[in-house]
Amino acid sequence: MFLKTLVVGPLEVNCYVIADEKSRDAAVIDAGDNSDEILDVIKKNNLNLKYIINTHAHFDHIGAIGKIKKATNAEFLIHEMEMHVLKTLPSQNLIFGVKVDSPPTPDRFLKDDESLTLGDLTLKILYTPGHSPGGICIHADGVVFTGDTLFAGSIGRTNLPGGDYNSLINSIKNKLLSLGDGTIVLPGHGPKSAIKEEKEYNPFLAQ
Repeated sequence: MFLKTLVVGPLEVNCYVIADEKSRDAAVIDAGDNSDEILDVIKKNNLNLKYIINTHAHFDHIGAIGKIKKATNAEFLIHEMEMHVLKTLPSQNLIFGVKVDSPPTPDRFLKDDESLTLGDLTLKILYTPGHSPGGICIHADGVVFTGDTLFAGSIGRTNLPGGDYNSLINSIKNKLLSLGDGTIVLPGHGPKSAIKEEKEYNPFLAQ
């Protein structure tokens, strides 16, 4: 699997460009900002961008979607429960003192346990609400892209509209911790981790 991590925007979102090594079919996960930098990775590596996937729709994760879609015509995919969050973007801009352009309308909605393919690479969608009502994680080839659901040693905040602490903990325990101890955790912010480390050391997941 081709994997490139870019840290984008003022809140330092981890944006991931992933692709099947053979076919070069690719996806961008959480295109928060720095569209030119993301498109440069796609061009320099001769990738065919099929999907723009968002783990959720908070302002810091969506700023580059419009420009990337315009440049590549890739499908913009998100869980249907995030549409309400997308519609609150003007108020998010006010609350956080930023100006992020609204992304285009999603081409279609992702569902729990759905699989997407990039050549021989399979991406499995895991519905993980809690940080936001339509939050998802993406499991592929020994790694899981967790957005703002699970961080190294921490979890996503639940004090924003649509957040729910109990739902978040249940999502992590039921959908992520069962993936296998060796699964690498690639979060929406901060350093990578592993499921084994989070089971052992994450204070929010103590049994």
